[in-house]
Amino acid sequence: MKSSNDILVLDDIHYQIGQAVILDSVSFALQAGEFKLITGPSGCGKSTLLKIVSSLISPTRGRILFDGKSIDAMAPEDYRKQVSYCFQTPSLFGDTVYDNLALPYHIRKLKPDENNMLRGLERLALPGDMLKKGINELSGGEKQRISLIRNLQFMPKVLLLDEITSALDEDNKRNVNALIHRLVAEQGLAVLWVTHDKDEISHADEVITLPVNGANAQESTDGPA
Repeated sequence: MKSSNDILVLDDIHYQIGQAVILDSVSFALQAGEFKLITGPSGCGKSTLLKIVSSLISPTRGRILFDGKSIDAMAPEDYRKQVSYCFQTPSLFGDTVYDNLALPYHIRKLKPDENNMLRGLERLALPGDMLKKGINELSGGEKQRISLIRNLQFMPKVLLLDEITSALDEDNKRNVNALIHRLVAEQGLAVLWVTHDKDEISHADEVITLPVNGANAQESTDGPA
């Protein structure tokens, strides 16, 4: 049932390619300050669902509401400034880390805030001189963290995360988890996270499990105290 507090509502989302049904009747809502995880076996449509929510692809059937309005009625660029998608395989641009962290400012026709960039690097245990580092010199884990920092240069209302800790060691996984949970608690960020990580799953407000056949199943968990 929809609530006036819902920031994002998925209503009967269905997606298929030819005769292959990828998602079937997926419905749930997300509120500000809520942390939900999507899990399920390989091939069940987890990443496809995030692409639909981020408006990169359109569902075969169903609708998505953002702040009570159909996203079909919104300009895609305005929607994506509020609902930010961090890919499992980061797509970095330009030549350097600075080029990537400056991109959100250029999109908004604003002067890049280097101090904010440095704060982002520090929060995820990356040195300030990395701003000058070439993107081809970065490890997979560094690319994932830079991608996340880029998404957080301007705080979205909804953050979509697709297996973003898969290339990180345990210390950096904990840093990313701590940052996301802090933003949820302190700034009311709404998070929808695709993951298989058992620690991340154990701290979710709710886990949405997608079976291979596309039928939607949900399992609630107790969130952190």
